[in-house]
Amino acid sequence: MKYFITLLCLTLLSACGTTRQAPSVRPLPAPRYDEAQMNNLAIYAISLYDTPYQYGGKSRINGFDCSGFVQYVFQNTLGLQLPRTSSEMSRMGAPLGAAQLQPGDLVFFDTMHRPYSHVGIFVGENRFVHSPSSGKAIMMTRLTDKYWRTRYNGARRIALNQLIVNN
Repeated sequence: MKYFITLLCLTLLSACGTTRQAPSVRPLPAPRYDEAQMNNLAIYAISLYDTPYQYGGKSRINGFDCSGFVQYVFQNTLGLQLPRTSSEMSRMGAPLGAAQLQPGDLVFFDTMHRPYSHVGIFVGENRFVHSPSSGKAIMMTRLTDKYWRTRYNGARRIALNQLIVNN
């Protein structure tokens, strides 16, 4: 009996010491969406050009911060309610490589020494629209500009069927 218990304990302990290989994960293709809708979203985002920056802002009248701007654009073009912060938005949709970017995709940056602290909307031709910072207004910027290139955290494509529709 003592031998059996010792053998059982050794078997259980040896199971704890074995390494298990992580399952291989293949990236899923980015979700499909209506290209015309996303182009309209990008055009609408550009139409808000020169709206002033306002910390915590989420309206065209009072101004926008970066996530308030993105939230406003998605709500007013697609009726989709995105989370309020850029960090929360960074967990939505599917991750993309830079070569996969299309109008309407979200692009994220580390502007406050923390990942995903800034968000903008990709509009094509390597440019994005965003509400940058206090004293500035919504603007279009190149992803290749040194400041943004060095702070780039990645991009996400919002799956239209993943979000709450508020019509």
